[in-house]
Amino acid sequence: MNDIRFAVLGTGGIGRRTLDISTEKEGLTPVAACDRHGIAVDHDGLDVDELLAATAGNVASDGGAGVKQHGEQRGVAASAQARPTETPIDDIIAEGDSLDAVLIALPNLEHDFIPRVAERFAESGYEGVLVDVLKRSRVIGMLDDREETFQEAGITFVCGAGATPGFLTGAAVLAAQSFVEVESVDIWWGVGLKSGYQDNRGTVREDIAHLDGYDIETARDLTDEEIETVIEEHDGLLEFHDMEHADDVLLERAGICDAEDVTVGGKLDARSDEKPTTTTVSVTGRTFDGERGTNTFELGDDTSMAANVNGPALGYLRAAVRRNQTGDYGVYGPAEIMPGF
Repeated sequence: MNDIRFAVLGTGGIGRRTLDISTEKEGLTPVAACDRHGIAVDHDGLDVDELLAATAGNVASDGGAGVKQHGEQRGVAASAQARPTETPIDDIIAEGDSLDAVLIALPNLEHDFIPRVAERFAESGYEGVLVDVLKRSRVIGMLDDREETFQEAGITFVCGAGATPGFLTGAAVLAAQSFVEVESVDIWWGVGLKSGYQDNRGTVREDIAHLDGYDIETARDLTDEEIETVIEEHDGLLEFHDMEHADDVLLERAGICDAEDVTVGGKLDARSDEKPTTTTVSVTGRTFDGERGTNTFELGDDTSMAANVNGPALGYLRAAVRRNQTGDYGVYGPAEIMPGF
């Protein structure tokens, strides 16, 4: 397969790590990246080290969202490869003819934002792959509503292609093959974020929306100082239960079990890089010979969130490009596509 030329839409924690990891993966060439302030394009391949170094810095509050700043220019615009822009998404779309794939690493607190962005790619005539790492069940339906649009445009869209949903969703599918009937799927994750907290405030904000007393709207409106207060109130350790993660919908559409039989929860330690708990996927069901059992998949505690989110995201991107090149268009979940190394 030829080298895959891709763009990263959004350069917060997930976008930056995707660019970084791509330099360790053969056959993947990042040629464009953007944030709300700038766009960097090099059809021969971005200088990822320069881009990441130029945009390293503090994260400031800007309407409730983290924004990279450096020197006199903000975000991507600080890179020597970049230029400022007020229309970053449109500028990436304009590069569509030179792109095999686009990783959408944008905030997901506006439920219909990513589906609307994807629709703009379709309307522009883009033919290729779109991949996201969204974590909200209700967004899957919004993408499904647009499937005919994506098919007609020649777009292969893989939704929820990070760790959970994504990597762990696929693990649940494999674990479920031992059974003729799946009773339950329980996903329990652990993340340590001390060193990456500044780059991942958007992720933390999304997670806070699952705490008692918070929802999408209240979490979206939190200032950085208020997020710090929430973390302080929990002594740095946030614990979540019954999260609205898209694993449930994605496992149901793959025919594994009903969405209501899937539970997702976990622990986030914002003060330590060590995981506060081991990440596991447990699938319980009935075998063909009438036995009831549980298969458990466990992630090593030494694999970071970046490794478990961005590595699989690029693997799903690679697999989706293969599908797209054979004319296989539409909306897919990670349970329907195995990532490529």
